[in-house]
Amino acid sequence: MSASKKALSGNHDRARANPVAGCPLTAAFAAIGGKWKLIIIYWLAESPKHFAALRKAMPGISQKVLTQQLRELMSDGLVNREPKGTVPAPVVYSLSDYGRSVLPLVEDVRQWGRGHLSRA
Repeated sequence: MSASKKALSGNHDRARANPVAGCPLTAAFAAIGGKWKLIIIYWLAESPKHFAALRKAMPGISQKVLTQQLRELMSDGLVNREPKGTVPAPVVYSLSDYGRSVLPLVEDVRQWGRGHLSRA
């Protein structure tokens, strides 16, 4: 099984490989790039959330994609997953301290997007 498949199947104790070795930009895009990751981080910055609350906040995301994106964010150390109670336990997702380090970037991208929307 490849390292990327292990990351998706629950092996969250090591970061995923950088697709272009040594390139900080591709490392950043691998960790926070894509359609949903910054949005997930944005909502988790507000407060820890259950999976269903994240789905409700992002109605366009499928269960499968949200699961995949959360696993990748956990693998990269940006999001924590904490089961609450007995099996089957409800799970709460929250930003790690490392995940909070991305928040200034999220705000900058949000502000840029606001300006971009006003150009149209």
